[in-house]
Amino acid sequence: MTHTSLPQSPVDADGLRECLSRWPSGVAVVTTVDAGGGHRGFTATAFASLSMAPPSVLVCLDRGSQCLPAFATAPAMAIHLLRDDQADVAVRFATKGIDKFAGLAVDRGLGGVPLLPGTLGRLECRLVRRISAGDHIILIGLVHAAETFDGTPLVYFARDFRAL
Repeated sequence: MTHTSLPQSPVDADGLRECLSRWPSGVAVVTTVDAGGGHRGFTATAFASLSMAPPSVLVCLDRGSQCLPAFATAPAMAIHLLRDDQADVAVRFATKGIDKFAGLAVDRGLGGVPLLPGTLGRLECRLVRRISAGDHIILIGLVHAAETFDGTPLVYFARDFRAL
C-alpha cells in the first residue's frame, strides 16, 4: 500500500477558528467547587456524549482558564445546557476576572457543586479522567444525575449566539 506524503505544518489557528465557526454547537456552563469550597465555572461549546454504558460525557477546558486549578483536582462537576434566553449567562461564565456567581441563586449538587437555575438540562458528574490534549484539558465525567427542563437551546454559530 502506498501512502501519500502529508504536509508537515498544520493549518494556522485563524483559519481553523474561521472554519469551525461554521459548525453550530450548543452552549453549556460547567461548574465545580475548588479545594476551599469556592464556586468555579466556565462556558463551553466543546461538550459531547462519550458513552451510554457507563454513562459518560466529556467537556474541553482551555489551559489558560482561571478555573483550571479547580477542575484539575475537583471530584465532581455539573454541566448546564443553556436555553436561548441565557446568552447573558454564557457571557458571564466566559468573562475572566469577575465573580461569575455574584447574585446567582444556586443549589448544591454532587460533591457540593453549584447548580444553576433555569437551564434546559443539567448533568451532575463524578470527574473520572483528565486528558491533556493540545491547549486544552479534556474532562471526562461519569454521569450520576441527568435532568431536563422545558425550553429551546442556545446555539453558538459564526461567533454569535443564536436560537433555533
